[in-house]
Amino acid sequence: MADAPVAPATSPSAASEGKAPRTERGRKTLRAILDAAAVEFGERGFHDASVSGITRRAGVALGSFYTYFDSKDAVFRALVRDMSDQVRDRVAPAIRAAPDQIAAERAGLREFVAFVRGHKEIYRIIDEAEFVDPASFKLHYATTAERIAARLKAGAERGEIRADVSEVHAWAIMGMNVFLGLRYGVWEEDLTLDTIADTVAEMLARGLAP
Repeated sequence: MADAPVAPATSPSAASEGKAPRTERGRKTLRAILDAAAVEFGERGFHDASVSGITRRAGVALGSFYTYFDSKDAVFRALVRDMSDQVRDRVAPAIRAAPDQIAAERAGLREFVAFVRGHKEIYRIIDEAEFVDPASFKLHYATTAERIAARLKAGAERGEIRADVSEVHAWAIMGMNVFLGLRYGVWEEDLTLDTIADTVAEMLARGLAP
């Protein structure tokens, strides 16, 4: 069973330019709109989703939406960034707590699949971003790969993994995690999180051995 999802914080920058919330109540409203948008876009897709559908799910007035976002396109772009941030915030503590680099990659994958099991809509949203907002789509994967590359380099400098780790290794690990999340997070949950993470950690330990 997936771990209980962590309620994410909301950056004021998630709102359209010049519309950042100034109060705690405003930040909660913004969070409610983003969460509702995730469900709306996840169930209906970008083109069939509507602002009224988002506000109805969020339980807020239509005017509240336009207090923070200029359009459906704007909230979609914000949602792609927000979901990327949610993944980062979910996996980062587990990675930092790991005793070595292989354990860190194991922990990162485990927490990612756990997140996906509670937020299956992330795959449809990110996939649609390739066509709705290609810049956000590219940024999502580029920044994820950069984070993986940085921690692999740090692990190599500590002598925990091979010294010649590169961007290619980072993208390979990210690609593996993405498809494991799809198979064992979205399509079916027929393996435990630890089984998935242990299998991959064993493979990485051999392939990235110093």
